[in-house]
Amino acid sequence: MNKADLVNLVAARTELTKTDVSQVVDAAIETIIDSVVEGKKVSILGFGSFEPRERSARQGLNPKTGEKIKIPAKRVPAFTAGKMFKDRVQG
Repeated sequence: MNKADLVNLVAARTELTKTDVSQVVDAAIETIIDSVVEGKKVSILGFGSFEPRERSARQGLNPKTGEKIKIPAKRVPAFTAGKMFKDRVQG
């Protein structure tokens, strides 16, 4: 499913216009991204949570040459599924 599919399904369920749903989806995604960039955790009850996580520096290997390289520390986004989401996926 892509964003257009999501917008179409939500519009059909809510009887809102696709334009309105698209604006809401865009605003929700931007708000989640902005909050995670600021270092905040975003929790949506039953769905899951988005948060920034720190990855420590580590040593890796260049697959072509086998040479050891340093992989710097960095901050990455992470998603953890909520209980309801996990339960529904498991059946």
